[in-house]
Parts: sequence; C-alpha cells; structure tokens
Amino acid sequence: MNSNQELSGIKKLFPLLAEKDTNLRKEMVAGVTTFLTMAYIIAVNPNTLSAAGMDAGALVTATCLAAAIGCFIMGFMANLPFALASGMGLNAFFAYTVVLKGGVPWEVALTAVFVEGIIFILLTLFKVREAVVNSIPINMKHAVTAGIGIFIAFIGLKGCGLITANEATLVSMNHITPTVIFAFIGLIVIAIFDKKGLKGSILAGIAVSSILAWGFAMIDPKQATELGIYLPNGIFKYESIKPVAGKVDFGFLAHPKDVGNFFVVVATLLFVDFFDTVGTLVGVASKANMLDENGNVPNVGRALLADAFATTIGATLGVSTVTTYVESSTGVMEGGRTGYTAITVGVLFLLAMFFSPIFIAIPACATAPALIYVGYLMLSSIHNIDIHNVTEGLPAFITVVGMALTYSIGDGLTIGIMSYVLINLLYNLFASKQEKETISPVMVVLAILFFIKLAFL
Repeated sequence: MNSNQELSGIKKLFPLLAEKDTNLRKEMVAGVTTFLTMAYIIAVNPNTLSAAGMDAGALVTATCLAAAIGCFIMGFMANLPFALASGMGLNAFFAYTVVLKGGVPWEVALTAVFVEGIIFILLTLFKVREAVVNSIPINMKHAVTAGIGIFIAFIGLKGCGLITANEATLVSMNHITPTVIFAFIGLIVIAIFDKKGLKGSILAGIAVSSILAWGFAMIDPKQATELGIYLPNGIFKYESIKPVAGKVDFGFLAHPKDVGNFFVVVATLLFVDFFDTVGTLVGVASKANMLDENGNVPNVGRALLADAFATTIGATLGVSTVTTYVESSTGVMEGGRTGYTAITVGVLFLLAMFFSPIFIAIPACATAPALIYVGYLMLSSIHNIDIHNVTEGLPAFITVVGMALTYSIGDGLTIGIMSYVLINLLYNLFASKQEKETISPVMVVLAILFFIKLAFL
C-alpha cells in the first residue's frame, strides 16, 4: 500500500481530515459559543452525581474529560458540529432513582451505563439506530427542530427566573428580578448584533450578561447568592479522577436476583438516551440545512457511533451517560458546520479541568439569552411543515408541543411518532388505494415499542 492509499484510508476513517476551504475562525467561534452554553454541566453534573456518594471533585475532572473525548470522537470520526457531555436528566435518573431510591451501588450503576454503551455500539454497527433516524418523515424532522426550539427557549426562560413553578397552573410568570434583567439585556445585545450583521452575537450576549451578573455579585453578594449568581472562586483548580475512574463492577452477576433490576435500569437508559440523541441530531441538522436530498442526517451512523463510544468511555471514567447536547444548536447558528466546532468544544473542556472555577461561575441568566435566541431561530423550521395535510401536520404539532410540555426531547418524539402512526393507520383503513399514506415499517415497530414502554415499564 503506497502513501497515497494510506492517506486516503485515514481520511475515510476520519473525514474531518478531508475538509477543505473550512472557515476555522467561524468554526472556533461556534465551538466557543456551544461550550459556553453547556459549561453549566461542569458544575451541575458533579453536584447531581455526588448525591449518590461519588467524589464531587473527581467528578469535575471526569465530566470534563468524558465530554472532551466525546467531542473529539464526534469531530474526527463524524465531522459534525455536535458536542457531547453527560446528559441532564440521565444523571438525575442515575443518582436519585437508581442509586438512592433503588439502593444500587454507584459502581453497579456505572456498569449499567457501560453496558448501555456497548449495546449502543452494536445497534449502531448493525445500522439499527441509523434506520430509526432515516425512517422519521421529513415533516416530523422539521417538527423536531421547532420542538427543540420551544424546549430550549423554555429552559432559558426558566433559567433566568422569568418562568417559575406553580402548583395551580404548573408554570407561571415570576417577578422581574435582576437575573431576568441581565438575561434580557444579553438578549437585546444578541438581537442588535444580529440585525447589524455582526459576528459572534450569541457569544457577546453571554459575555455581557455574565459581566453584569458578576458585577451585581460584587455589589450585593447576599442577594446574588440567593439568585444563584457567584463570583469565580479562584482561577486554577484540578482534582484527581482516581476516586471515580475504573469503578465498573460486574460483581452483581453473582447474585441472580439483582440481574433483573440491572437490566431494567439498562433498558431505561437505552430508551431515554436513544431518542434524546435521535431528536437532537435530526433537529439541529435540519435547522443547519445539513440534511441530504433524502432528508437524512449526513454521517448519522458515525455520529451515533461517536455517541455510543463516548457513553462507554464515560462510564469507565466515572460519569453517567454521555450524550449529544441540544446546546450544539447555538454553535450551529454561529456558523459551525464541521467537526472543528466539536473539537473546539473538546479542547475547551480539557482546559476547563484546570480552570473550572471560571466556567462554573457562568450563571444560568447568562446562558439564557443564547437559548432563547436559538429557540427563536429553530422555531422558524415550522414553516416547512405541511400543516394543511392533517395526517402530517397534526403529529408534527403534537411533537412540537410535546417536547416543551414534557420537558423532554425523547418524550416529545415518542408521542409524536405514536400519534403519526396511529393517525395514518386509521386513515388508511378508510382511504382508497390511491389515497393511502405510506408508513415506514420502522415507524410502526417504534410505535408498538413506545406503547409497550409507556404501558408496562
């Protein structure tokens, strides 16, 4: 094999290396933007998982390292601008449901995450996950994009404190607090930058809101603390990963009575992560106009494999399921289109292992404007939905509202697919042969699995 063949083989394995005429500056800005909107995981993940008895300091390092590795795999192997880190919701399920409520040692819970990753690798290699992604109708794919838009905007409004829980109405508008003011100043900055055609609008909004919040913390530290605003507690800090790394434990297999519960945990992790990832990939790629002529996500098999590898490696490092982040949409809106965006995020996560106090101190009110603005941009895909065809438009609508109202991309996609299959199957019973709607067999199988899951698990 000559050197040209070897180089061609390497580029086939790592398509990022074949990229030409890439605007590296734009990709790096996109990566920084994505990182800043998801940097909260550096603080939240250790706080959540430490409730299960794991070492909080080690978890900061493990969270950053697992995220960095996942981003590097996504960037080099799939050449896509999607960032990965320990999934929110999945970490809470790990700590509070599996460990605290279920009484499962955290080492065994990590083993469940490891097994989930292995199963995902196998499902991806046999193209099962790819078949699921490609089976979703184009109208549903646009609905996923719009649904994610409303979902992340809701997260932003909740994060800045404008929306709060209400027992009578589930949610309601809160009082105007300094965090709300800081968030909307940041949002105005983003809007002005956008209107003027200036680059780095989202990054500028995050920076302005952070500076205002930290300035407020210097003036009134007591109220700032009550609002969740903290000044950086130093600059440099590094914690050893040893207390949580390499703790995967298959010793439970010696006790048959524990095996059943173990696989229920694995099945739950599989289901939630599977459809959260599918929804995120489809939604973000659709908004970025990255879908191919058949409406499919490019390199989706490699992207799903990167996600699976990241979960498996993350478990050995000591963190819960690593998944693709919806905040990747912020970087895509800044022009990120290749794996260089993901690699930039990975490099920043590596740096964050040593400068975690700074990134942990970025308040929710500073990332809120980014999430609200990107939500607005992603909602625009709703005009691509054939809303006048009720068999397509109604399931799409259910998907859109379902993501926000269930506070879950996976759950929104679940009820959307179930409604799509049910509505179209019932319509076909009464339609003439020429009018029957085509339904993918994969969609029918998914709907059946969803029903079983909702009814019995």
